Amino acid sequence: MKFFRYLGQLLKFRLSATVVFSAAAAYLLGFEVFNLNHFLYLIIGGFLVTGSANGFNQILEKDKDKLMERTSVRPLPMGHLSITQAVIFSFIIGLVGLFLLNKINPQGSFYGFMSKSSLFGLVSMLLYILSYTPLKRVSTISIFVGAIPGAIPFLLGYVAATDDFGLAAGTLFAIQFFWQFPHFIAIAWVLDKEYKKAGFKMLFGGEKNKYPAVISIITSILMTIVSVIPFFYISDLNLSVYSFIVILILGVWFTYKSIKLYKNTDDVSARKLMLTSFAYLPLMQIVYVIDRFLF
Repeated sequence: MKFFRYLGQLLKFRLSATVVFSAAAAYLLGFEVFNLNHFLYLIIGGFLVTGSANGFNQILEKDKDKLMERTSVRPLPMGHLSITQAVIFSFIIGLVGLFLLNKINPQGSFYGFMSKSSLFGLVSMLLYILSYTPLKRVSTISIFVGAIPGAIPFLLGYVAATDDFGLAAGTLFAIQFFWQFPHFIAIAWVLDKEYKKAGFKMLFGGEKNKYPAVISIITSILMTIVSVIPFFYISDLNLSVYSFIVILILGVWFTYKSIKLYKNTDDVSARKLMLTSFAYLPLMQIVYVIDRFLF
């Protein structure tokens, strides 16, 4: 039983569940006729693809994880799993996940081979494993690169529902893309010592000063602006005036926490921004979904 528990830890269950929640919320925003099979393929396939990416991330960072207290208890640094076991498990669940995503709207596949959902899942996984993970040791450009696969789930869910990558899907992608900068900055600030100990370059500018806080403010504002655009413009993705107000308040709240980090430049403010980022994303998505069905 312990062996299966260790395999489960490779998935990073909470992170994978958060990713799936984003995809599921976007599907609910986009469908015209609800397809339970497609929805389940999205949930299970998305979870497995994310879990696979997390597994390969831990494989590549096994030696670095040993250096950080937070990650030293993971199954690979502790020796509970071998590299071979982790690779086989991660590869198999990734393959199964892509297979399930490929069953969503296969008629819209590229060259008769991959559905749009499967393609976006593959792109997300490869960017996370082959770009974001190694770049963390090189430059903070990894945050920009990592924000792309991190934003794909919100896009992927909408594409799975509509089989269309248009302005509405792009808007959802942009919201989650900009959200990740304050999110990453707050985490990098709080874990700065551990990241530096492991050789990860995760904090813009490399120091706890106003520079990363300014980036957090700018991206929080951009996120807020994009998140209310559907109220004004996009016909396929609408917001009522009630949800517009709620989404705007959430964005202002998030931006305020970034401003507090700029003013105080301390760990307390960074931790509050981090917690706010965890709350903002699902709350925003829930408001969008409720708006779709009530207004």
